[in-house]
Amino acid sequence: MARTAQDAWNTRDPARVALACTEDSEWRGRDLFLRGREEIVESLTAKEREPGYRLRKELWACTGDRIAVRFEYEYHDASGQWFRAYGTEDREFDANGLMRRRYASVNDPAVAPEERRIAV
Repeated sequence: MARTAQDAWNTRDPARVALACTEDSEWRGRDLFLRGREEIVESLTAKEREPGYRLRKELWACTGDRIAVRFEYEYHDASGQWFRAYGTEDREFDANGLMRRRYASVNDPAVAPEERRIAV
């Protein structure tokens, strides 16, 4: 499941990512509180301000309809400054395997280009 989410995210296709969610899915990350596929697509579309991002996920725990993953991704802003976003996500799924809830804790420290760990 974590690898499928990683692969979908790396397509940079917000509509594809949102299709893995319930219609009323709840997402929380950074300072965002989203509800529903439409808001998820809008938020992911705004990631265009994070060009070149590449994501890695690692499953930490899985029980019943919930998983926890560790993630990290790197991106740069318009000025060329690189950042490494990393943290954890707790996800809950419905009976059909669609994501009902996603709660993320994210940090975004700046990194020098030579400190990058994920090849683009």
